Amino acid sequence: MNSKINKLLRTVFILSVFNFSTPLLAGESLFEIRADGLACPYCAYGIEKKFMAIKGVKHVDIKLKEGLVKVTGDDKLSFKEQQLKTLFDDAGFTYRTIKKLDSNK
Repeated sequence: MNSKINKLLRTVFILSVFNFSTPLLAGESLFEIRADGLACPYCAYGIEKKFMAIKGVKHVDIKLKEGLVKVTGDDKLSFKEQQLKTLFDDAGFTYRTIKKLDSNK
């Protein structure tokens, strides 16, 4: 009886680990965007809202002190320089650079 419970618990654990790791295996795009003028949580919320409205964006993480916006999206997600300049200008900030990161890291 005890071995059946242990086997069941191991199976549930393995399935849960696989389930939570599936998005990492599905392929994602990761971008690191630098901008000037990000100074408060309200600023971060405004930028996050603009990025989340873009098709394919899954998550936005903003580091105010570093002026850094990290965007995670599906594997087809891409940005154009002019698109980012407009997005940040419209929000009152200055777009600087974008770097696509290796999603395997």
